[in-house]
Amino acid sequence: MSDYRPPVDEMLFILDSVAGMDAIAALPGCEMLTGELARSVMEEAGELASNVLAPINAQGDGAGADIRDGQVHVPESFRQAYQAFAEGGWGGISAPEAHGGQGLPQVVSMPVQEMWQSANLAWSLCPLLSQGAQHALELYASEDLRRQFLPKLVSGEWTGTMNLTEPQAGSDLGLVRCQAKPENGHYLINGQKIFITFGDHDMAGNILHLVLARLPDAPEGTRGLSLFLVPKRIPDADGAPGSANNVRAVSVEHKLGLHGSPTCVMSYEDAVGYLVGEENQGLPHMFAMMNDARLSVGLQGVAIAERAYQQALDFAANRMQGKAPGGRETVPILRHPDVRRMLMEMKSQIFAMRALTYMAAMHTDFARRHPDDGQRACHQRRLDLLTPIIKGWNCERAVELTSLGIQIHGGMGYVEETGAAQHYRDARITTIYEGTSGIQAGDLVGRKIIRDQGAALRELLSDMRETLDQMGALAGEDQVVAAALEEGIEQAASVVEWFFAELGAQQDLPGAAAFNLMMMLGYLCGGWLHARAALAVAGGGDARAAEARRVCARFYAEHFMPQVGALARRIRSGAASTMALSAEQF
Repeated sequence: MSDYRPPVDEMLFILDSVAGMDAIAALPGCEMLTGELARSVMEEAGELASNVLAPINAQGDGAGADIRDGQVHVPESFRQAYQAFAEGGWGGISAPEAHGGQGLPQVVSMPVQEMWQSANLAWSLCPLLSQGAQHALELYASEDLRRQFLPKLVSGEWTGTMNLTEPQAGSDLGLVRCQAKPENGHYLINGQKIFITFGDHDMAGNILHLVLARLPDAPEGTRGLSLFLVPKRIPDADGAPGSANNVRAVSVEHKLGLHGSPTCVMSYEDAVGYLVGEENQGLPHMFAMMNDARLSVGLQGVAIAERAYQQALDFAANRMQGKAPGGRETVPILRHPDVRRMLMEMKSQIFAMRALTYMAAMHTDFARRHPDDGQRACHQRRLDLLTPIIKGWNCERAVELTSLGIQIHGGMGYVEETGAAQHYRDARITTIYEGTSGIQAGDLVGRKIIRDQGAALRELLSDMRETLDQMGALAGEDQVVAAALEEGIEQAASVVEWFFAELGAQQDLPGAAAFNLMMMLGYLCGGWLHARAALAVAGGGDARAAEARRVCARFYAEHFMPQVGALARRIRSGAASTMALSAEQF
């Protein structure tokens, strides 16, 4: 497996040209943000990623996690890496300073998370879930719970999990049966949860489980769920991990990938828990953590694709095979047009995926920090629209791009020694956990487009048209990018209007069209952000770097923007052929 090189310059370019880092620095609490600070933080995080996390990635894949005597054990190297992470204060990079965090904005935290995910995706899941737990507790926990648990979570001394799924309740959380019974100022939790990432491990002194459960006489369905904090060890009077709680890992799943990350079946038997937020509001409260996690998983798509790209590029530059067109000497396969095609597909799509995800980080900062209520609502509306696209489109692309990484290696990619196969195996879960691609598409269409009659989507298309207007003064290959963007906007706008006109006549249309609509908007957003990059380099700077960005934008325009029209045609086909066969005919 090749080394990992944090792409700091690329990240900073996107923060400047797409995410608008200067505007973030004007927000309350972000006054310290400068380009120099961002680079310093990212370079330091990159040291942890490249020197500590990346070298143990293959080891974690080979060794995996196991359970002995009721305790889950991860590789020793994972424990040492986590200790370095906690000692460096990385667990609280974006957490409030009041709880011991650094309070940095999401536009800085996001690239840092990407580095850890690229370096070691399995290991990175532990801090990812802890950060989501921090956010949920900060929003909804009582002051007593925040004071007791948040500082330890922020410091990295303790870690967090998210417990939703049960054997009979996968994506349908209305079927959750886990019970919570009031008992002397706390609650006793009983039930079983499955697919709990880092549900148990030996890297930290305590684990805080956020658990969905039902109170006695709670309403049926999702309206009857409440959220509880259940520690692995109950803190003593001094706040240290005290007696063991009645929660344990029953088993660890054997998985296609992410072997170093323990995915646990958890058992709760009169386990002590504490109510987080209001009774019967558990699912809305949990969505704070789930939406954070969905963006983070979308970021995983960027991260694992980047790692596969770096490895494929190194291999292509050094693998001597065949002769170039018109040549007589054996050359590196990087010289062959078909290998170039695959590398350009990876490079251009990774830029689009990364830019879209960092843009979401910008909207997160504005939605959380802007002093004006209207501005916060505007940015939250855009963030809500982009989240399922980022999770769904990025991760679908990541599976394809890590597969291309194997293809570039040829037969060497299909054997485990090169490491290319691990990236593909690790990427495969990203389209499934935190809501499958179909669930993301359904959320996008049902909750984010139909619910507001397309208002947020039309705002997004309007912003794209503003970028198009700004490109009018550019020439050359930039106009290829502009023409592709103009055509894509009009195709998307037209099919959205068709969709609303047809809704009443085709009851299966939302479900049949949702995935194609999500993917169409993903490709369109990618073309938009490549256009913004072309605008950013039009003003001068490093001529060689500017040329590379223009070529990358043109390649994306020529090879991927046609997908917008193709997917629009698929949407217009409606639901008839999708639903025509009877169950027996399958």
